[in-house]
Amino acid sequence: MKSFDARLFDSLLESETDPATAFLCPEIRLRLAPDLPTLWRAQERCLGRVGLAPPYWGIAWPGGQALARFILDNPAIVRGRRVLDLGSGSGICAIAAAMAGAVVCAADTDRGACSAIAANAASNAVDVSVTPEDPLDGASRWEVILAADLWYERFMARRVTSWLRNAGEEQTRVLLGDPGRAYFPREGPVEVGRYLIRDAGAAERDAETVAYAWRWVNRG
Repeated sequence: MKSFDARLFDSLLESETDPATAFLCPEIRLRLAPDLPTLWRAQERCLGRVGLAPPYWGIAWPGGQALARFILDNPAIVRGRRVLDLGSGSGICAIAAAMAGAVVCAADTDRGACSAIAANAASNAVDVSVTPEDPLDGASRWEVILAADLWYERFMARRVTSWLRNAGEEQTRVLLGDPGRAYFPREGPVEVGRYLIRDAGAAERDAETVAYAWRWVNRG
């Protein structure tokens, strides 16, 4: 397997994305692409490899926007706390938490996402540590965990949900962002914010999307 080429990735980021803001979070600047399929093809072409993970880092997904908005509007919920942004993607939630005064680690197993997160954090003049390690392989050591838009595939959804449930039982505060996808857990999350995203464009098929911020509450 080829090693990750940071130089080629930086070239991809520069040529195939543009500085932009997400609809719900005008405070945050991100490198975003017009749409996922176009960016995916460009990624394979620029990096000279096929079968790469989809470049989810190039889209401001609705759940991430909703959770980031909730954090920006309620900074005390993360301020001064050790925060993990799980499956961080573009880093929008990690950046929002850092803006709110948290000590943030953004985790994404896609090394391209890690580079994009670092670039986006630098553009917003915030400190975010970034790791490609999978936190799901161990116990939570954070005070707050953020997770957004991770419930699009059955196996991953089960794994993420199980880990978050265990983290919540250990008194970790768990905050989620999702528009209510098919594999999103129906027990545990409690809605704390509801947001209308207009012109979702690259993120969703519909022109308007409702996305939610949730807090995990273990019952019983």
